[in-house]
Amino acid sequence: MKTINRNQFQSFPYHLVEPSPWPILVSFSLLSLTLGAVMYMQGFTYGGQLLSLGFTLTVFGMILWFRDIITEGTYLGHHTIQVQKGLTIGVVLFIISEVFAFLSVFWAFFHSSLSPTIEIGGVWPPQGITPLDPFAIPLLNTILLLSSGAFVTYGHHALIQGDRKGAILGTLLTIIFAIIFTALQYYEYSESSFTMSDSVYGTVFYASTGLHGLHVIIGTLFILVGFIRIINYHLTDTHHQGHEAAILYWHFVDVVWLFLFIAVYYWGGN
Repeated sequence: MKTINRNQFQSFPYHLVEPSPWPILVSFSLLSLTLGAVMYMQGFTYGGQLLSLGFTLTVFGMILWFRDIITEGTYLGHHTIQVQKGLTIGVVLFIISEVFAFLSVFWAFFHSSLSPTIEIGGVWPPQGITPLDPFAIPLLNTILLLSSGAFVTYGHHALIQGDRKGAILGTLLTIIFAIIFTALQYYEYSESSFTMSDSVYGTVFYASTGLHGLHVIIGTLFILVGFIRIINYHLTDTHHQGHEAAILYWHFVDVVWLFLFIAVYYWGGN
């Protein structure tokens, strides 16, 4: 009779992660990304190349990191109920930290707009600034983003009900609408009559909408991972926590955009 070594089994429901190179790789990639962004905006030589390198390495590191986490949770069974609860708490705390990040941007916006200084003419928007029409591309982007939120919710409910085609369709439409949103945002930036250097208005405008645009790109990547996993039969009606986290993150992005549209585009542009 074969003897079972009890030392090979853990007596607790938590997952002790193995040493991984991806956190340090992503950390240095993000450092290159932010440093390259600053150098590019300030016109330094090779700033654009460093920005592109940092972005590429960040995406590369995230893909490999996601691969390991998916392997641990889907194939190795490391994500027990207790681990899933901890991951959920982590996602919620992460979103709360993101709320405070956007709160600082909105604080800067309302501080500058409610009490404009003499340097910008004592008016808001500042003299010489032509704000964007909120009922043009911003309104279209609002419709696109809210529609994507509805589609991702439809796909989530379809996944829970075992409707594989509905889950794929809803998630795919979400990704398509997100890509269109990002493309329109880029077009809006390229056609804008003011830059980030044009007074505090330009700084706050591009800081707030640019930070949100970055979150849209990150959320799109998260949902894309869930879409690929649905196609590969990784997700079931009871085992799809990573996809749920991406959906929760996407709804957060939706809510932030509503505040941006109302405050920055509509109220702040009049």
